[in-house]
Amino acid sequence: MTGSWDVGGFISGMEVLSGKVHAEKMSALEDIAEYVLGESIQQVPHEEGDLQSSGKVSVDEGSSRAAVSYDTPYAVRQHEDMTYRHDPGRKAKYLEDPLNSAAHGPAQAIIARHLKGK
Repeated sequence: MTGSWDVGGFISGMEVLSGKVHAEKMSALEDIAEYVLGESIQQVPHEEGDLQSSGKVSVDEGSSRAAVSYDTPYAVRQHEDMTYRHDPGRKAKYLEDPLNSAAHGPAQAIIARHLKGK
């Protein structure tokens, strides 16, 4: 017995699905980065607010990566120098700590929400 199948529709459907999966992945990635930024903003050293207001999320779809960054000349020094004194609740490692904390629960919850269709 010989037969043939037209798999064109299947392949088209898989391409559409692949595009939707990529879009949802990027959306989840951005949501995780926004979560980290929000947590970080609560810990960033604050005197006049310049450092805090410079925080942003960047997403690169080509590499499927997201970044959370602060853009002031002193952002790295404030992050790394553990000898600086800060107001209560503000501290060095204001980005590293929220990122590490997000990896232990909140990021998984965000991914799960996206898998369920928000």
